Amino acid sequence: MDIKRSTKSTANMLINFLTFEAVKTIAEQLEETDKLKALWFNQFSTRERLQNGELYIKDLFEVHQEMAFRVMTVREHLANEILEFLPEMTRTGIQQSNMQLRRRHFERIMSVQASEGYSECENLVSDEMTRTGIQQSNMQLRRRHFERIMSVQASEGYSECENLVSDIDQNPEVSSVDILEFPPEVAADSNVDGDRSSPQSNQ
Repeated sequence: MDIKRSTKSTANMLINFLTFEAVKTIAEQLEETDKLKALWFNQFSTRERLQNGELYIKDLFEVHQEMAFRVMTVREHLANEILEFLPEMTRTGIQQSNMQLRRRHFERIMSVQASEGYSECENLVSDEMTRTGIQQSNMQLRRRHFERIMSVQASEGYSECENLVSDIDQNPEVSSVDILEFPPEVAADSNVDGDRSSPQSNQ
């Protein structure tokens, strides 16, 4: 970085600004004392001319020497009043501006991160709710399946009981106790043994 070049450029910008401030101050004074001269001075002091303070004063010397000296006197007075405090104010202003800009930047970053974190939390909650909903749905399906199985088994058991009652009605000589104590297979075997023992007894 070329410090000398930057310093010279800054000084030129400051001179142009002080020239502009001097012209504005003189125009305000003329508005109160000489409106015709104020009108002419405002028409001469265009924005394009004031871009370069040195060229502006040179052009003003060619048309109105008195006004040119007045502008130089006022801008020198402003420089003496301002430049005494300008270095410290400039440093302080830059430091404060940098601090504010950094703070706003970090606040914006924190705000973005907070919003992203909130979105992540929402996604996590949504995923958890989805998993919970699936688990609850699976549990309900299993429960309904087992209830249906139990209902079918209960209806089949009821049909067997009906068949048993029907057998008792058709064979009144067989008691329900005998049927319950002796299954059909056992009862059949006992009848066969009885048939076999009868010839022996006859013999």
